[in-house]
Amino acid sequence: MKRAPLTLAAVTAALAAVTGVAVLTAPAAPAAADAKARQQSAARLPVERSTLVCPAPSTSDIAETTYTTITPGKPGTSKGGARLTGATKDAKPLLEPKTPGTPVGASSTGAEAPALTGTADGALAPGWTAQQTTQVAVGQARGLLGVACTAPGTEFWFPGASTAKGRQDYVHLTNADDTPAVVDIQLFGPDGALKTEAGSGENIKIGPKSSVPVLLSTIAPGAQLADLTAHVTTRSGRVGASVQVAEEGVGADWLPASTDPAGSLVLPGIPADATSVRLIAYAPGEEDADLKLRLAGPGASITPAGNEQLHVKGGMSASVDLKDVTRGEAGSLVLTPSDGRKATPVVAALRVVRGTGTKQELGFIAASGPVGARATVADNRTDTGATTVSLTVPAGAADAKVRITASPGTQGGEAAAKEFTVKAGTTLLVPQPPAPAGGKGSYALTVETLSGGPVHAARTLSLPHEGIPMFTVQTFTDDHGTVPVPKAVQDLSILTD
Repeated sequence: MKRAPLTLAAVTAALAAVTGVAVLTAPAAPAAADAKARQQSAARLPVERSTLVCPAPSTSDIAETTYTTITPGKPGTSKGGARLTGATKDAKPLLEPKTPGTPVGASSTGAEAPALTGTADGALAPGWTAQQTTQVAVGQARGLLGVACTAPGTEFWFPGASTAKGRQDYVHLTNADDTPAVVDIQLFGPDGALKTEAGSGENIKIGPKSSVPVLLSTIAPGAQLADLTAHVTTRSGRVGASVQVAEEGVGADWLPASTDPAGSLVLPGIPADATSVRLIAYAPGEEDADLKLRLAGPGASITPAGNEQLHVKGGMSASVDLKDVTRGEAGSLVLTPSDGRKATPVVAALRVVRGTGTKQELGFIAASGPVGARATVADNRTDTGATTVSLTVPAGAADAKVRITASPGTQGGEAAAKEFTVKAGTTLLVPQPPAPAGGKGSYALTVETLSGGPVHAARTLSLPHEGIPMFTVQTFTDDHGTVPVPKAVQDLSILTD
């Protein structure tokens, strides 16, 4: 007889073969110090499967949409596959990346472009990223609408939604799975939860491999409120969720979900020429939140004049008009508790406007998590001034060293990289980030934290049209391409002949 060591996956498979269900029972909880030590010694291994969903891009017949997808990493032959297809059971693949480090692009026109769903496995799974960018030249929905395809989940917060006259906000709910999902949508204004039409925001059924848009004003008829927070939760299944906003006379863009409720938040990448910036925050639960507002600029963090703090009542949305807070210098808004001993969790987003009069354009910046080890935003352009990157390190953190890498273009070129230092309490604007040498087509930018931080980052894509400063902002968020795998505490070997 000899003893052959088994991996955790092999043990799971052996249990499944015997019982039909694989269950691993952990030993009794160790002392906290031992648990911490094991966590620190845990190896990080690449994830083996990723799922993404992308909302239907537009209802305009003149919409032009560009899709870009990439798995960051060194190019080469990969074992695994990835594909994004229309959110129907029999849809043909639209995007099929073949190797890490090489982006793939596609385009569509008109209102018939579908929502997308897809999976990646093997070497194409860690950090798999996709982006869709839509340009609409005229009409109420005119503007540049950008959104990152997201992993499906069970809960989403959208501060900055609205049911005001002249606004059309649709929550797009996309189900990537083979089983139905059931979704609830709640709306919270300055006085708390809105009274909704009986059953209108409850038990919304999303069929397998399908997508449903829900107009927020139909959930609470008669409630015309400019600053709301929409809360999307699932009763069963999981979905991707994004809010498409069209504001009459101002423009259109996607409102992404805020990061999970937290006591401190960073909203990175406010354009230098923003003519109007409005903060919307919401405090889940019953505890009030008192927030200190700071603008991290190129040289230091400052307090916006007249807007030093924001009080957010529990269960209610609050907003403040910060006007042209950046005053010609790109920056990031940092929210921290006024009293460090009471860090009430909140969610937040910014409504940002560039331009004036009939030449305005609308965008949104949601509070986002840090870059972490690595984060990627796809669909950047080589046109002069089209792509800029903002890097922010909150005050009190350590100065950070960051590397930005540009992938090849979807039509060729060579990758390029450059390192930057970001001082704590500041925002570093990179007006000309690395671009692929000889590259054509759209490309991806990957930000890595080499030391210090945490680092928060955002990409602004600017594609002016007939004097309108069309733009969209997407944040970089840790792609969680690796997961910690603790070392085994017990000998999980079995006897074999």
